[in-house]
Amino acid sequence: MTVRAAIARVARQEDLNFLLTNRIPRRWLTFFVGWLSKIDNPLIARPVIALWRLFCDVDLCDARTQRFRSLHECFTRALKEGARPVCTDPDTLVSPSDGIVGAFGKVTAGECLQAKGFPYTLLDLLGDLDLVRQYQTGSYVTLRLTAGMYHRFHAPADCRAEQVTYISGDTWNVNPIAVSRIERLFVKNERAVIRLRLADSGHVITLVPVAAILVASIRLHFANVLLHLRYKGPNEIPCDVPLARGQEMGWFQHGSTIIAFVPEGVTVAEGLATGATVRMGQPLFKVKAG
Repeated sequence: MTVRAAIARVARQEDLNFLLTNRIPRRWLTFFVGWLSKIDNPLIARPVIALWRLFCDVDLCDARTQRFRSLHECFTRALKEGARPVCTDPDTLVSPSDGIVGAFGKVTAGECLQAKGFPYTLLDLLGDLDLVRQYQTGSYVTLRLTAGMYHRFHAPADCRAEQVTYISGDTWNVNPIAVSRIERLFVKNERAVIRLRLADSGHVITLVPVAAILVASIRLHFANVLLHLRYKGPNEIPCDVPLARGQEMGWFQHGSTIIAFVPEGVTVAEGLATGATVRMGQPLFKVKAG
């Protein structure tokens, strides 16, 4: 058995994984990893990236470059041109990021599922009654970005970014083990609520990037501030920014989760399945005709 296989086997032991990633000083570990990841020195970056890749399934074959001066550069890497073809069907909303499909479906009585038996309310997550009303009969999809995935997220369609609300919070891990054990985890963690209005239909859709341990930092191109644990929330950041389908919106510092909400008249794309891996640009929702 290789060293990597042995480490992976240990990491799959749920109780140990849960203890190592959640029963530790999450905030201080997050600050430390954030500092370490930004040390701009290839002599430090190479062994740190090598250690990271022992624990994570990282595929850099579609990265724009194979040389990184820091772990942060590798986490937030750009991709080669054409690495993520974007579906051009105007009646389709594409996935804003790479990710593994978690819970998805219809909003029921103002609640969504984090995992089986673990609901959370829209109001607790979004903190905005107007948005909650718009999604009472809507749908949602949860996408989990693993630590080794491409960490940038993009516009799901031609739209305008109308508002960002940053909500400071905790840094629980968002892996399946924690999601199935910690109630209302997404509501507890740091997150940004991004309100988008579709150019064609006028529908309002909302993306909620949820940060996690070792992450706790979200960067948006159209908000001139790095959203992180020291930036206390909730804070409303008004904006009026046009975005083209597939245009890059920002990135996580590490792996995390994005929850997408759509109103009635927009449905989850056919064939979507829990546990399936989707890539940015693939169909995620379908806008009903009329």
